[in-house]
Amino acid sequence: MISLDAARSLAALSAELNRQLGLLIQRSGVVDTVIVGDHDRIMIPVLQNTRSGGGRLCGLRCVHTHFSTSGPDEEDIMDLVCLRLDLMAVLTFSSGEAELLRCVHVQPERGGGDGWRLLEPFRPAEEPFSCLGLIEGIETELARSQPTREVDKGKDRAILVSVSTGPRGLAAESMLELAELARAAEVEAVEQVIQHRSKADPRYILGRGKLLEIMLISLRSGANLLIFDQELSPSQVRSITSRTDLRVIDRTQLILDIFARRARSREGRLQIEMAQLKYLLPFLASRDDSLSRLTGGIGARGPGETKLEIDRRRIKDRIARLSDELKEVGQQRQHRRSRRRKHEVPVVSLVGYTNAGKSTLLNSLTGADIFAEDMLFATLDPTSRRFRLPGGTEAVLTDTVGFIRNLPAELLKAFASTLEELHEADLLLHVIDAANPAWPQQAEAVDSLLRELELEHIPCLRLYNKIDLLPDALLPPQIVEAEDGLCLSAANPATLTALLAAIEEQIQPQK
Repeated sequence: MISLDAARSLAALSAELNRQLGLLIQRSGVVDTVIVGDHDRIMIPVLQNTRSGGGRLCGLRCVHTHFSTSGPDEEDIMDLVCLRLDLMAVLTFSSGEAELLRCVHVQPERGGGDGWRLLEPFRPAEEPFSCLGLIEGIETELARSQPTREVDKGKDRAILVSVSTGPRGLAAESMLELAELARAAEVEAVEQVIQHRSKADPRYILGRGKLLEIMLISLRSGANLLIFDQELSPSQVRSITSRTDLRVIDRTQLILDIFARRARSREGRLQIEMAQLKYLLPFLASRDDSLSRLTGGIGARGPGETKLEIDRRRIKDRIARLSDELKEVGQQRQHRRSRRRKHEVPVVSLVGYTNAGKSTLLNSLTGADIFAEDMLFATLDPTSRRFRLPGGTEAVLTDTVGFIRNLPAELLKAFASTLEELHEADLLLHVIDAANPAWPQQAEAVDSLLRELELEHIPCLRLYNKIDLLPDALLPPQIVEAEDGLCLSAANPATLTALLAAIEEQIQPQK
């Protein structure tokens, strides 16, 4: 663990300075870093050149002095787990003479304990075990208990985290939706963690104990990503990242990533890029004056623009260019709308929660071949297709991006031009996934967004979709009692006859 001479020197210096002193020691026995702390605590710096990889220890053990005779405290345990240290050892001493080492290490296997193991105290250079053998044994058990190949191939393994201050039922529903979002982003969710608090921690959003539990899960499961169901502030992201050494994103960033993967049209890509840049802008807060550019000349001496300011200016310039391009695309869309109005073609628009079956319904009604899959945000780009009603009337059916609870404001603003299509609609078809137990909450989320977009004046027909997936074809009482909707299965064209008749009845007076 540490040589007797090194332990004696560490104890003597610590007593002389009245400060805790620590050593970060490589597995070869070479001292990597010397740490000088205060009387009652020691701060381990950012570790450089450590080993990396999901579920692997960092390759350094920490030995530091302590003025009390107790073993490792809560801060020591946090450092051990969050920094993935091989071992944490506290050296107690008396009158400047080293006495005992009290060691703790991560417990590789899951069990009913705290997740770490405290060893029996021993004198320096007299440990009753092989230090290197113990470390290698711990890492072997960690590697055995979790697969890391997916991470090595570039596929993220994530722990889903929710910090809820509301009802437990809502938190569970929201976590299920977050898991579906992770699946849509091709992220493997290895664990779900929900913490209920009276209020979120301003720094870490969750409690220190729960953060410790998450780090133990990441070590055992090989997770390399934390996805929070709540929106995080830039300072919270930095705090959690520096504490856990894991990548951290929130629900908004996850949705933006899904949109960036799925957007195919030029307009969709422009909208997503603008939303991502607007989201990124507040996170550029790591000021570094050492990167200032010195300029010369009258009025220009001293530090010039920092790298942070240059990055911000470039992002703002890019946002301005994207805005101009989107205006141009919007004008083209406006021209197409005016042509439809000129020919008096009725417009029917599909709205609804994501994965409610809008694209499948468009394919069934128009004979199109739009990509449709049982996945959140499977299709993003707005689509318009002509279709013929039973009476011979031609109409245009448009499909827009699916809605979701707490839709990020950046996305709502970015898709403003696309959602303008809804204002031109003669009829809205609100598609509801009746097979989803949370459909009432999803329907209310869509209604709320429609009110926010000032679309409540347009006639709206509710379509309770996926009735073929209901057990024994039993409709929920709320649907049976509803008088403003139709029950159907978008995948079965035979159930759409009543819908076509209802559409024709709604738009007939407007011909």
